[in-house]
Amino acid sequence: MLARQFPHPWLSLILLLTWLLLSNSLAPAHWLLGALLGWALGRLADLWLVLGPFRLSRPGLMLRLAFHVLVDIVVANVEVAVLVLGRTARLRPAFIVVPLDAEHELATTALISIVSLSPGTLCAELSDDRRSLLVHVLDLDDEAALVARIKSRYATPLKEIFLCLPS
Repeated sequence: MLARQFPHPWLSLILLLTWLLLSNSLAPAHWLLGALLGWALGRLADLWLVLGPFRLSRPGLMLRLAFHVLVDIVVANVEVAVLVLGRTARLRPAFIVVPLDAEHELATTALISIVSLSPGTLCAELSDDRRSLLVHVLDLDDEAALVARIKSRYATPLKEIFLCLPS
């Protein structure tokens, strides 16, 4: 009964806390409104989240991937700052296509998030067949090297982390 009313209790709790932080008030009305929003959005999320069965594996690989992402974000911030503060006429913006091997929606979503979080790159489009990603790059040296780096550094570990189970 309780699981049906609160299908995603952690999401509801996070939404409540986020509401309280955003409203900058601990008044009872804000607690009530935050709880109502957390409950309603948790229920809606249960309808929207249509994920196939999956299993997370290799926690060591997950930690290594998180470390790589954090390091890459810091390095990319410095590189983008140098590029933007320098002569912008030297920038070589481009769109590249990154082929996808992952078959699970969560792995694809995580890859899109990782690439978009890194300054200087942005996922512009996921193909209709979900087999390729169109990525905008602020300054492109070598397309093949960047595609290989995205696949080896992010896509391959994500494919191993999100093991797909038969439906």
